[in-house]
Amino acid sequence: MPDRTQTIAYPSPGSRPSRRDPEPLAPHVIVLFGATGDLAKRKLLPGLAYLQQSKFAPDVRIIGSATEDLTADEFRERAKQAVETYGTHRMSDEEWAQFASRLDYVSVSAGAEALAETVHRAEELLGAGVCRLHYLSVPPKAAQAVIAMLRDAKLVERARVVMEKPFGDDLASAIKLNDFVHETFDEAQVFRIDHFLGKEAALNILAFRFANGLFEPIWNRNFIDHVQIDIPEELGLDQRATFYEPTGAFKDMVVTHLMQVMSFVAMEPPTALEPRAISEEKNKVFRSMLPIQPTDVVRGQYAGYRAEDGVAPDSDTETFIALKVEIDNWRWAGVPFFLRTGKRMAQGQRIISIAFKEAPRTMFGVGSGVGSEGPDHLTFDLADSSRVSLSFYGKRPGPGMRLEKLSMQFSTQETKSAGDVLEAYERLILDAMRGDHTLFTTAEGIESLWDRSALLLEDPPPVKPYQPGTWGPNAIHQLIAPRAWRLPFEREWREKKS
Repeated sequence: MPDRTQTIAYPSPGSRPSRRDPEPLAPHVIVLFGATGDLAKRKLLPGLAYLQQSKFAPDVRIIGSATEDLTADEFRERAKQAVETYGTHRMSDEEWAQFASRLDYVSVSAGAEALAETVHRAEELLGAGVCRLHYLSVPPKAAQAVIAMLRDAKLVERARVVMEKPFGDDLASAIKLNDFVHETFDEAQVFRIDHFLGKEAALNILAFRFANGLFEPIWNRNFIDHVQIDIPEELGLDQRATFYEPTGAFKDMVVTHLMQVMSFVAMEPPTALEPRAISEEKNKVFRSMLPIQPTDVVRGQYAGYRAEDGVAPDSDTETFIALKVEIDNWRWAGVPFFLRTGKRMAQGQRIISIAFKEAPRTMFGVGSGVGSEGPDHLTFDLADSSRVSLSFYGKRPGPGMRLEKLSMQFSTQETKSAGDVLEAYERLILDAMRGDHTLFTTAEGIESLWDRSALLLEDPPPVKPYQPGTWGPNAIHQLIAPRAWRLPFEREWREKKS
């Protein structure tokens, strides 16, 4: 077991760092495992480059590690291609040279001793008071081997470890994985990442709920009819059949993303805007969930999935799932949460839609238009533009009393601070260096979600076929009836005019 008495150079979560007043950051050595993988190429290396370029991050040295035998120069060349191809911020030659000088590489096959030597060499270049951040951009089975290597290399002290999903695939495997991790790292050192919670729009949910007297009084079962969290994807497997075939949409997206977002929508006000208080309120939501009933779930599989490379010809893996979740507490009793996600769907969207109960409308006659376009909605778009829309009925100009749906919309791109928006991984890497668990998941929370999913995992309903480019199997309409799915929208988002 790790030494609970060891002194860590930076504030631990127990010291309650505030997101509003972050502590100055110590220099860090970041070890990026899976450094040649797709996530590192598309998100992590470009994100680290921008953090260094923007000066948000402290003084860092970055060590890539993977199974491939590369020289440091070869790794720098791959990193340059990744930043140029996928980075959202352009770097000058001078900025790139400065970032490249901070990169090094050591192959996993070189062993624990070589890894330790490379880290110690980087620490010497940074000086005193250096902390370590180990980012495990690897599958769960490989994660255990990496943690064992970090233990053997004696790189646990002064360290934090970031772990990518999935965190197990049922309750037993989640407990086993957490127990294994806790043999080496304290829970306070572990950061289970969900990039959906790192988005500006996810944080905006907390701001809308708890900073405005307009919304918090009506955020309950007396005024809200239902909630939809809808994250369809246009993409297919994208050469990920080896991962996706044994995983499926529920384990890939629902437990790790949609339910985490749901906790922000459903949580009670935390006692403070700090990690421990927010994590506890999120975990209360998970403990309050009723077990997911297989009869409240629609599983689907897009036509042609079984012909994909790496997919079994008789595969029962779902590429689509829609389900009803109920939270059995005072605030949400009787309010259903509908969650939907899938591959090869009509559009790629990331929407949270709060549907308010409809007002009595006896004063409006038949044909007035009221009620014809569904209830009023407050909608959060989790895309990088971080948009919010409030829809409501208003009078249509002209004679008579004809009503139509109107909306007020807001986007962070319309503010003077739009340039300060961090991409989700950039924000989360920075938070991990700060020791801020606010946007990360805990062992308790993950285990609670797998426990509530047990009935579905034991007896999943059969998959239903759907055509690529649609919104899923027809059975989704029976699942949500007498309500209706919000996507596709009745109107388009308004774009900012230059």
